[in-house]
Amino acid sequence: MNIAPDTVDTRTLQLLQQASEHLNDHHAYLVGGSVRNLLLNEPCTDWDIVTSGDAPRLARQLANKLGGHYAYLHDKASRITIKDGEQHILLDIAPQHGKTIEADLHERDFTINAIAIPLSNLIAHLTSNETLQLIDPSHGAADIAACQIRAVNNYVFKHDPLRMLRAVRFMACYDLTIENRTAQMIMRDAPLLTCSATERIREELYTILKPQGGTARLRFLNQHGLFTTLIPEFIVARDMPQPSLHYWDVLEHSLESVGTLEYLATLLQQSAEQLRASHLNTGNEDNLVTLQALLREAEQQGIFSFAALTTPTMKMAALLHDIGKTTTYTVDEEGTIRFYHHPQAGVPLAQQIMRRLSTSTHDRRLVQQVVAHHMRPGQLSNDTVTQRAIRRYFVDLGPAGIYVALVSLADHLAMRGPQPLTDAWTKHLTTVRLLLACYIREREKILPPRLLQPEELMRKLNLAPGPLIGELLESIAEAQAEGRVHSKDDALWLAEERLHK
Repeated sequence: MNIAPDTVDTRTLQLLQQASEHLNDHHAYLVGGSVRNLLLNEPCTDWDIVTSGDAPRLARQLANKLGGHYAYLHDKASRITIKDGEQHILLDIAPQHGKTIEADLHERDFTINAIAIPLSNLIAHLTSNETLQLIDPSHGAADIAACQIRAVNNYVFKHDPLRMLRAVRFMACYDLTIENRTAQMIMRDAPLLTCSATERIREELYTILKPQGGTARLRFLNQHGLFTTLIPEFIVARDMPQPSLHYWDVLEHSLESVGTLEYLATLLQQSAEQLRASHLNTGNEDNLVTLQALLREAEQQGIFSFAALTTPTMKMAALLHDIGKTTTYTVDEEGTIRFYHHPQAGVPLAQQIMRRLSTSTHDRRLVQQVVAHHMRPGQLSNDTVTQRAIRRYFVDLGPAGIYVALVSLADHLAMRGPQPLTDAWTKHLTTVRLLLACYIREREKILPPRLLQPEELMRKLNLAPGPLIGELLESIAEAQAEGRVHSKDDALWLAEERLHK
């Protein structure tokens, strides 16, 4: 097995060569993810080196020699950071565990990460085409060739349960499969995952969700016991039926919504011809083409981005949008299934899940907005959409209303599954287009600048602070948006009228 010479850039090769010369009196090996990436022809900026010498002391000396920044991470590694333009090259120097490098490799997680190359040999291979000397006691190179992930031993997940999520991450990032015995071990050890730190779980989960194909990976987690270990709130959603318009049960619908959000985001970045040809482009007004144009305008205004539409946070929002159905499921005497007020019921559940994953305040807020309001665009499509309804929608949500509206479309697609779309889709799509057009192109009309500040309103009308002030200001703003109030005097007159009703 060879490594292509252009896999390592000139600057990095120089740094590795200097590291090799510095560690010459000690056994030094490139190991772990660095070797894996080289053999997979994947980019690498984080270089893992194991030495039999005093790793912290040698790393500090090497940092001084390379002009890099030294940091002691923990007893497993010291890090040297070298800035090269906009790029940061990382050298992690770790002590060898075990009497031999082979013993060190046997302690690792997966065979693809349990390969070492003598550092001097790597340099000679890249510069002089010397034969590569792989130290591969677990046959990881063969697994790389077979594109599969295999555990080094039967106890890797018991030693560190987070490795189960790492396996799925590697599967996603490198397009690998998990071999059967390792998959069975994941199913066996899935309950141990809750022993891992929540911050580490969130980081792995977000990395799993980041690339396209989120539904397939979530389904893998579900099939192997990891999904409901992480989010036990979904246990009752499995096989929970839905009304006839729905193709999937509550759990499968939630999983599918992640994929339909990805699909919709991808489609809306295609050419106009592709959009017009799409089976989603129903109606007589090229709704998808117009929607795409609106979203591009919103990007220029800085209130939306296509990249943000498919972040792990948005995929979590799509996943959790119907979580409230798990506590609101009812069946009446005629067999009709209902989920009364499930958006409201879903908010505390979604917040509970996001807090358990130690997510940021921003992430929790966005998920809450999607869960609480994802039904509104579809409900608006059932009637004439008034300017007042549009205004109230964006007063409640601001720019997040764009993302909520798009999730509502993904929800609709996931509801239908492989079944044909109906007229309800056309109405829903038209309503979302109208909502976004008003906010993106006529924002000052539906959300006009405030004519009166709270303090001035209280002073002019001799009012005390309280909920009434907010209600009066909201009435004035609605009247402004409808063209009934144009000045401060008009606003005061309207407020006085409201007070004397």
